[in-house]
Amino acid sequence: MIQKTKAFLFDLNGTMIDDMGFHLKVWNKILNDDLKAGLTLDQVKQQMYGKNHELLDRVFGIGTLSEETIRIYSEKKEALYQEIYRPHLELIPGLGGLFQRAEHAGISMAIGSAANNFNIDFVLDILDIRKYFKAIVGAENVVQSKPDPEVFLKGAELLGVEPESCIVFEDVPKGAEAALNAGMKAVIITTTHAEEEFAHYQNVLFFIKDYNDPRLEELFS
Repeated sequence: MIQKTKAFLFDLNGTMIDDMGFHLKVWNKILNDDLKAGLTLDQVKQQMYGKNHELLDRVFGIGTLSEETIRIYSEKKEALYQEIYRPHLELIPGLGGLFQRAEHAGISMAIGSAANNFNIDFVLDILDIRKYFKAIVGAENVVQSKPDPEVFLKGAELLGVEPESCIVFEDVPKGAEAALNAGMKAVIITTTHAEEEFAHYQNVLFFIKDYNDPRLEELFS
């Protein structure tokens, strides 16, 4: 039995839209073709969390790349991602209906993502879903990245609800851990990671492949 839900907090990439394969393709190009990191595709995937500059610092070492180099390649990465993903941009099946159901039920919604505002705006405005969200917390709005709970705690604060009454929707283990650290339950969508990768996170309620899963109705009871 979970506390009555007052808010849904959504990660963006891989959670609202199934785009992580496109991020992987572009990061692989940037890291290996442009910056000669020499990583396997799986190694690139394992580095895909947090802010862009954090990812680059993890791969190459803090201070190895200049701030200007990091800025240039971060901007290049996002521009290329939007170019190749835009023809495929759509909500994961069932999510539009969940937004409407939550709005009708009086459940507040926010975004808590490591994406920058450039990419958040790209999704919200093209899909015309900004109207559903009372708060948006992106990379520029936090100091600490997931698994630090700052992004979700700030979202709850902006919505005016207590953390324990929030349900987080995530697709990656670092996000589930951030929700756990925030004192929040989580629903995991298995777009990018397998269920067994979340075995250590006791806050996970259940796993879904999309938002047509009937178990989501439990969140409204």
